[in-house]
Amino acid sequence: MLEGSQVQSNPQAFTVRGRISPHIKQVNLGWRITDDVGVVDKKLHVVIITRNRFSHRWYNSVMPTKLTHIDDSGHAHMVDVGDKPETERLAIAQGEVMMKKETLGLIRAGAIKKGDVLTVAQIAGIAAAKRTSDLIPLCHPLPITHIDVSLTLDDNIPGVHIKATVKTTGKTGVEMEALTAVAVAALTIYDMAKAAEKTMKIQNIRLTEKHGGRSGDVVNQ
Repeated sequence: MLEGSQVQSNPQAFTVRGRISPHIKQVNLGWRITDDVGVVDKKLHVVIITRNRFSHRWYNSVMPTKLTHIDDSGHAHMVDVGDKPETERLAIAQGEVMMKKETLGLIRAGAIKKGDVLTVAQIAGIAAAKRTSDLIPLCHPLPITHIDVSLTLDDNIPGVHIKATVKTTGKTGVEMEALTAVAVAALTIYDMAKAAEKTMKIQNIRLTEKHGGRSGDVVNQ
């Protein structure tokens, strides 16, 4: 294993979610390269020291050089995860449905003809997460232990903000389950409200957090 580190003593050089934090006193940036599994794995170690708190986390700092769903012949295949250990895994995905303020007002007032938009979209997102392997051909069926789909009316979009959190204990992660939950919840919102507006936009669907597994943590706010 190769390791290195660098102390960043200027707290103004470090931002949290795009904003400079005035409470950070010191940031240590370190790196580690391992080849324990025959694959070079480079990660970034972030240590944050504030006035009354210490925290650290390893992050992936480089993209992998090989797509796991493509074999040596260039053909698509399902990844064999049989030799991987079962670990706790979590994924969070988010997205938005942008609409006119008048359409948002109808949803808030419960005046959409098809019924309760948010409840139906929430159930659709949960159901979709459980059926991800039926929808995405190379996904593994997983024993999901928890799904939470939350929908928030947001005047700043204007529209609906969707967040899905999925957990499992297994050999592979639940990123696709979280993303599928958000996508189907967004499509359901469109279906429920399209009589009022057909120009709604489904946008910004992305994975925002992933924890557990060999590839490490990902935070993508």
